[in-house]
Amino acid sequence: MKCRYCNSMESRVVDSRQTEDGTVIRRRRECEKCGRRFTTYEKIDIAPLMVIKKDQKRQCFDVDKIRTGLIKACEKRPVSLEQIDELARSVEMEVYNRFDPEVSSQVIGELVMERLKKLDEVAYVRFASVHRQFRDIQTLMDELGKLLNESVADNNSRSSEDIRANM
Repeated sequence: MKCRYCNSMESRVVDSRQTEDGTVIRRRRECEKCGRRFTTYEKIDIAPLMVIKKDQKRQCFDVDKIRTGLIKACEKRPVSLEQIDELARSVEMEVYNRFDPEVSSQVIGELVMERLKKLDEVAYVRFASVHRQFRDIQTLMDELGKLLNESVADNNSRSSEDIRANM
């Protein structure tokens, strides 16, 4: 494997683990030349899935586009790269399991937002504002209102469950 730092082809595997879902093998490697460590991921090569964009053009599904969008949405938020990778892999798995041979970018965005809302609400709003193309402040406020109502309902539900559990 080529070292990402010095381009040497000499490296050794230091640690190798499967992800929780068993679809990817994560390998920590050490370059024999410069001594730096880097991570590689190994996964099954799957037939290409086509994404239908808003303009109806088609392109191959690329999980890195999801990851890039998540990194931007989670900037300066308490979300780790591992959490971002896990969320992206989760969406990738669902897309490949549910859709064949095509899926719309709209559906992919909704899958990302569904998971991101549970992880970090601020990152969710950032991602939603780009994905849903909020055109004005009122659209943003409407989305925030929905999010607040869901949070209040969720908290009320949890409080009721806590009261019943303590009886």
